[in-house]
Amino acid sequence: MVAIMNEALRLEKGNKVLEVGSGSGWHAATIAEIVAPSDSPRSEWGHVYTIEIIRELADFARKNIIKNGYGDRVTVICGDGSMGYPEKAPYDRILVTAAAPDIPKPLIDQLKPWGIMVIPVGGVHLFQRLIRVIKKPDGNIEKENLGGVAFVPLTGRYGHQV
Repeated sequence: MVAIMNEALRLEKGNKVLEVGSGSGWHAATIAEIVAPSDSPRSEWGHVYTIEIIRELADFARKNIIKNGYGDRVTVICGDGSMGYPEKAPYDRILVTAAAPDIPKPLIDQLKPWGIMVIPVGGVHLFQRLIRVIKKPDGNIEKENLGGVAFVPLTGRYGHQV
């Protein structure tokens, strides 16, 4: 699923990426290898901002990111990812790793024109769809259903109220 989501994002070297749901930090590290490859000059590097609502997971991800040499390419934040991370917006790409009831407006707002978001959308326990969102320059979005998936629910203000 990590590879499928990374491919769906159409990641490029130099992209600034927001990941919602840090987990262990592993997915953020795979993104960093694409947007900020260690064998390229730092001036060409992108950056990954990963936000996690659960403090213990954010701390776990931060330790893993630093221990594995990604601390200069990945920033871990503890907060409500359904609200995005406006401090570093706009983003070239946004990845959401938990199922939202709908696409959170703050995430759309923080996506650059022609930016891409990949997000699972659906119920807490039911079938979900992996959606690729492309933001047009006029602010409208184009949605593409990439198929059925099963993710934990997104929590927070624009997530499921579980």
